[in-house]
Amino acid sequence: MNDIAQFFADMANSLYTDFYACFIREDRYLLLLEGIGVTIKVSVLAVIIGIIIGMIIALCNLSNSKFLNFIGKVYTDVIRGTPSVTQLMIIYFVVFATVYIDKWIIAAIAFGINSGAYVSEIIRAGIMSIDKGQTEAGRSLGLNAVQTMTHIVIPQAVKNIFPALCNEFIVLIKETAIVGYVGLMDIQKAGDFIKSATFKPFMPLMATAVIYFIIIKVLTLALGVIEKQLRKSEVR
Repeated sequence: MNDIAQFFADMANSLYTDFYACFIREDRYLLLLEGIGVTIKVSVLAVIIGIIIGMIIALCNLSNSKFLNFIGKVYTDVIRGTPSVTQLMIIYFVVFATVYIDKWIIAAIAFGINSGAYVSEIIRAGIMSIDKGQTEAGRSLGLNAVQTMTHIVIPQAVKNIFPALCNEFIVLIKETAIVGYVGLMDIQKAGDFIKSATFKPFMPLMATAVIYFIIIKVLTLALGVIEKQLRKSEVR
């Protein structure tokens, strides 16, 4: 029994020593707090950009214009056919190489452009899922095409595509872990910095995983509440 107690005591002491070295000494926990702020800023702006681009590209793909269809198809094919880290580095080191903009804004633009391709397909599928009779009903009431789309089709499509959009946003947050490639101190980069400074990989990696899990869990619960509100009008 004494050996077992000593084993657990040594393990607890080792964990405390590692925790202190990784997070308390030299205030290294501040790096993680800074990383959380960067991750949230990049993700929120990228989501907004992704929705705007996704809506535009979805309408291009649904348009009767061959030119707009061509633009939408090329965009989605190129973005979905290349790695997000490559897109990030091209946008940072090539497109905005000579422009002074905060790094996190450039990263958000890159992720927004990437997300827009996937969001566009989600929106397109949601719009196409609405029965054509809804459009015909709107036109019979004297609404033009734009009014019918904005007042009848899109509100119904939002309910159908909301779960898929939520999943895309969750994936987007996890994808931002690669912003360290352009020198941003996000959550993952902060964990890597602590790991390199202390030569203790366990604590920083576990802290990084736990922080991402908490952010995703809170977001999932919040989006779940919003989805329930959207579904209130439905009769099951």
